Amino acid sequence: MVFSSNVFLFLFLPLFLALYYACPRRGRNMVILVGSYVFYAWWRVDFLLLFVAVTAWNFGMGRAIAARLGDRDRARRWLATGVAGDLAVLGYFKYAGFGVDSLNALLQLSGSAPITPLEIILPIGISFYVFQAVSYLVDVYRRDVEASRDPVGFAAFIALFPQLIAGPVLRYKDVADQFYRRQHSVELFALGATRFMQGFIKKVFIADTIAPIADAAFALENPSTADAWIGALAYTAQLYFDFSGYSDMAIGLGLMIGFRFVENFNQPYVSQSITEFWRRWHISLSNWLRDYLYVPLGGNRHGTLRTYRNLMLTMLLGGLWHGANWTFVVWGAWHGAWLAIERMLGVKANARGFSLGRWGLTFLLVIFGWVLFRAPDLSVATTFMSAMLGVGGNAPSTDLAAQLTGLQLGMLVVAYLVIVVAGTRVRQRETVARPQGPTLVLERPLLHALVLPLFALAVLRLAAQSYSPFLYFQF
Repeated sequence: MVFSSNVFLFLFLPLFLALYYACPRRGRNMVILVGSYVFYAWWRVDFLLLFVAVTAWNFGMGRAIAARLGDRDRARRWLATGVAGDLAVLGYFKYAGFGVDSLNALLQLSGSAPITPLEIILPIGISFYVFQAVSYLVDVYRRDVEASRDPVGFAAFIALFPQLIAGPVLRYKDVADQFYRRQHSVELFALGATRFMQGFIKKVFIADTIAPIADAAFALENPSTADAWIGALAYTAQLYFDFSGYSDMAIGLGLMIGFRFVENFNQPYVSQSITEFWRRWHISLSNWLRDYLYVPLGGNRHGTLRTYRNLMLTMLLGGLWHGANWTFVVWGAWHGAWLAIERMLGVKANARGFSLGRWGLTFLLVIFGWVLFRAPDLSVATTFMSAMLGVGGNAPSTDLAAQLTGLQLGMLVVAYLVIVVAGTRVRQRETVARPQGPTLVLERPLLHALVLPLFALAVLRLAAQSYSPFLYFQF
């Protein structure tokens, strides 16, 4: 089940909210747990058993670690056992097939017989809930949070359906208190509903409309320069509005039942460096990688070369987290290399003011990275990037032009206008000096007045297309 579906909007969500608010406060965690399990099982009931097993494993490991905190060596061994179990589940379901395919490629080069490929179904959301479980165990070991004594509350944390499938990546220490003391009000519910509608509009009205442009461009065998740039720009906008739209919906749903989740995006396409980009894009994952991977590796505490190594390793593993494909590994290496270069050059992540040159270079680097992210393999990515650099013809091909509509191209323009307006507003708010010239910002009353009719149009569009998957569900 996904948020952008008729079943969720007109069946699951109304029933869940009715049961949630009809139930006494002490029973609402159970409503969340049962509702979240139904939400997940709607996809496949059998993988719900795996989900429950991972939850039980981490609840037990957390209790075992907490009981041995007086002996750090024993606690560390229990932590290692708990994390190893989580990573084993993630490794089997997400990377075993990738490992066999990579081994077969090497065997083929050497003339040896290949191994039978593995047919493994990837459970949706497994990367997100495993990362949340790992952070819980580490935080218990670090004494940042007490191990949960409430199996229902802990299971509800792992299963919390608003962010279960595609984040934001929650940490138990940030939301533990909210499972027992959270605020409910008409104002908070209305704020959440508005945020949900905004995300729904971004996903269904914008991302889904421009998605066919990217799909058509990346399907071309020999794209021209114009084809490649149109496709790359379309995917850059599609991915942002799809994923940030989901995050908006998740945060809005959380508010509707009293939870406050971390923000996951802060206008990343106004960034003036790759370092700043990763403080604005998928913020919950960036913080997770920093706190549970980069810092434990040594961070910047052991010299310059080790800092560069730690940046590269963190981004390589971050890339691999996104998918079992060499394109994601190279994408992680691409960002890791630029983070290291910026560290070497002393680039600041929070540079004051705005430099068109710094922004332009950063945006180009991000776009080229998204080509790696979107391409099915490195061969397609290389062909696509070569076309972007001018190898081959320049004019749009008739194959691409025949597949595009005026509505799709018009919505692509609208998408970038929204990025410019929202980005300008954020830059102005973050700049100490008063902005010069006219302000490209929609007034809030106008924005709020547009939400409801645009949401209604997005619902009508959803009803017409019937299926609207999220890009990040594959992770």
